[in-house]
Amino acid sequence: MTDDVTIAPAVASDAGEILTVQRAAYLVEAQRYRDLFLPPLTETLDEVRAALAGPAVVLAARRGTRLVGSVRARLDGGTAHVGRLSVAPDQQGHGIGGRLLSAVERACAGRVTRFALFTGADSTDNLGLYARRGYRVVAHRPDENGNRLAVLEKVSPARSDA
Repeated sequence: MTDDVTIAPAVASDAGEILTVQRAAYLVEAQRYRDLFLPPLTETLDEVRAALAGPAVVLAARRGTRLVGSVRARLDGGTAHVGRLSVAPDQQGHGIGGRLLSAVERACAGRVTRFALFTGADSTDNLGLYARRGYRVVAHRPDENGNRLAVLEKVSPARSDA
């Protein structure tokens, strides 16, 4: 079902759609944790625009002309910090999240030695996706609202400049 989905670098004009999909996707997490103030839900349009204008890798998944998902990675030394992986609720369960994760890893390949991300410790679907993609839980910590997070990492193939 993902054959008709394309993934490409996001552009400035995608900001509104990215924010809309992100909020819809994270609403499920907000319900799970009874917290409507998760950072992906409180992020502003200007903050999304800044992410798109900055050095982060931001990818968008589209089915036809519809933006159905996105992901970001911030490079810090040898680590790509993956975040804001979002798929429209009606598109979840069809492999788009896994494709976005693989695409962001490819976009960062050769520049980092590891990938790091976090998700809610009770988000079993997310944890399953990350485990299938080679991520391992390395720690747990609370977020700024006190929700328990699982911190995951994955070793990247050797950097080409090493």
